[in-house]
Amino acid sequence: MRVVIISTSERIGGAAVAASRLMESLKNSGIKVKMLVRDKQTEQITVVALKKNWSLVWKFVWERIVIWQANHFKKSNLFAVDIANAGCDITYLPEFQQADVIHLHWINQGMLSLKNIEKILASGKPVVWTMHDMWPCTGICHHARQCTRYEQECHHCPFLYGGGGKRDLSHRIFLKKKKLYQGRHITFVACSRWLESLARKSELLSGHTVMNIPNPINTNLFKPHDAAEARRKCNLPQEGKLILFGSVKITDKRKGIDYMIEACKLLAEKHPELKDELGVVVFGNQSEQMEPLLPFKVYPLNFVSNEHQLVDIYNAVDLFVTPSLEENLPNTIMEAMSCGTPCVGFNVGGIPEMIDHLHNGYVAQYKSAEDFANGIHWILTEPEYDTLAEQAHRKAVGSYSERAIAKRYIDVYNKITGRNA
Repeated sequence: MRVVIISTSERIGGAAVAASRLMESLKNSGIKVKMLVRDKQTEQITVVALKKNWSLVWKFVWERIVIWQANHFKKSNLFAVDIANAGCDITYLPEFQQADVIHLHWINQGMLSLKNIEKILASGKPVVWTMHDMWPCTGICHHARQCTRYEQECHHCPFLYGGGGKRDLSHRIFLKKKKLYQGRHITFVACSRWLESLARKSELLSGHTVMNIPNPINTNLFKPHDAAEARRKCNLPQEGKLILFGSVKITDKRKGIDYMIEACKLLAEKHPELKDELGVVVFGNQSEQMEPLLPFKVYPLNFVSNEHQLVDIYNAVDLFVTPSLEENLPNTIMEAMSCGTPCVGFNVGGIPEMIDHLHNGYVAQYKSAEDFANGIHWILTEPEYDTLAEQAHRKAVGSYSERAIAKRYIDVYNKITGRNA
């Protein structure tokens, strides 16, 4: 069986990392798989990059101008939505023509337009679409937040200035998607049960197969190591407790930087002894900006994409925190838990599916800096910390190992191609 995975990027962003890991998982399970991307970051021979095309760049710029205009020339939410009017036709490529299954992942920001997707569906090849956010089941947004209009028909979009209108951009794209999906055989796969439940409510996906398969992780690579040696490799102090916080861009408000800062201030106030005992390791772009904002010693690291380095970082710390306000199934939590590092996260998206509260980590009340601080303190002072860490590792191995996830996808491929009929 030949599978082609379609993704905007090979390694930049959580969705791209998940798609790359799935490719490796499938290859290790005997599937002939290639990955087709707009932006390639490695020398991996099974990853094929689209030819650079300036007209494609201009089309993407034009797409943003259309959104900007619909938003009354306001910059807010410019990248929180996507209308997919710019992309590249991939159906003429040999990788597409030779494939038995077309597997879409995150294909926004100029990778595929709605017209391109229409051409893919018209080819008659079986299509699997892994949802890394809500965009496939909404009009234009990646995360609907409190809005539920996508369940019937998008309009008056809260992501457009003034709440949009009855026939706003979200409404028009919703109708285009509805027509696009109608009568087509698409298998939608959500990475979390949370996203699956939302997708099932969408009028767009009515009549389509919607299921849940989590992202995979290489548990032979992401596994517990000696903490002292990991700290030495990362140039971190051998003494004291260390918290890890990070994202691609630290200052991204959606990643909860304000709640992280507030939680640390509460910790320092309630437990002043931690000021000399606790350090915060921060990795990601602009990580140095956190130094003057936290009451603890900060150890800034640059954005890390090398997985071997990531394994050392996770093993060097005592817990990983993610105060993110919008999440599906974070790779970072999966990576930390696989390394035996307990996590604290808000009760949002797929996080409570990953962290079993008070069993392998702590799930804090959504947007409660106080409860987030409580979670950090609980893990740092838990007498059965070793058991906590062991349970975190077991959860990752049992739920997200490459072999298990690859098998579930192969079962889907076999079913939609009629190979197990």
